[in-house]
Amino acid sequence: MKYTVTLTDDVDFAPQSETAEILQNIRTILKTRLGTVPLARDFGISWEHLDKPYPVAKAMMTSVVIDAIEAYEPRARVESVDFDEIEEAVMQGILKPRVIVSIGDDEEGEE
Repeated sequence: MKYTVTLTDDVDFAPQSETAEILQNIRTILKTRLGTVPLARDFGISWEHLDKPYPVAKAMMTSVVIDAIEAYEPRARVESVDFDEIEEAVMQGILKPRVIVSIGDDEEGEE
């Protein structure tokens, strides 16, 4: 199945399914800055894209997001990474990733 993962503040300490757990893990990866987790300094997303031109930052962040999800949540496969391009956010240099992942063998479904 395919699911869309965005940055939300929802945390479920007892996910009801493996899929819910995987999606929450991906959100955690996306919201964690690289180097901020003690004893796991490689966990999270690099901020090297900070202060780069918008197209360059998007390309850099896309690559970093894919690599981080592949490394820390192997049960999910990244189908695509896009960004919410709200004009005000873009003008402020804010990148909010929207990641489409597939879990399992089915090709249908959407969250």
